Amino acid sequence: MSKILVMHGPNLNMLGTREPEIYGSTTLADINAMLEAQAAEAGVETEFFQSNHEGALIDKIQQAPLNGTDFIILNAGAFTHYSIALRDAIASVAVPVIEVHISNVHTREEFRHKSVIAPVAMGQILGFGTDSYAAAMYTAIRKLKARA
Repeated sequence: MSKILVMHGPNLNMLGTREPEIYGSTTLADINAMLEAQAAEAGVETEFFQSNHEGALIDKIQQAPLNGTDFIILNAGAFTHYSIALRDAIASVAVPVIEVHISNVHTREEFRHKSVIAPVAMGQILGFGTDSYAAAMYTAIRKLKARA
């Protein structure tokens, strides 16, 4: 069975209460439940991980190939814009990554316009609220089925 790891970076544990005008009222648990149902319907296993700590995210990425992970969906939060260490961890594993953001980072503050993750990710999906995650899951499932 294929396995998709969904990773959430810093402050995403605060979804539902954090800046609802930007991020909405959906909680991280709601997002995970939605994605788990979507993957289960396709016969794909999911694992979820959230951390506010850069090193924990890096460790999880490095362990992904050893844990049978076939795909990673990653919302790296603010680390997207400056974590070269996270970027290098992604580049060091042979597991494809889809970068996800709830908001359209390109319409926000200037410092959010650059992603250091994008050059090592398969692609980005952003600006569609929690549907960004659903679109990433859909894409990952399609890519996995095309491989089979």
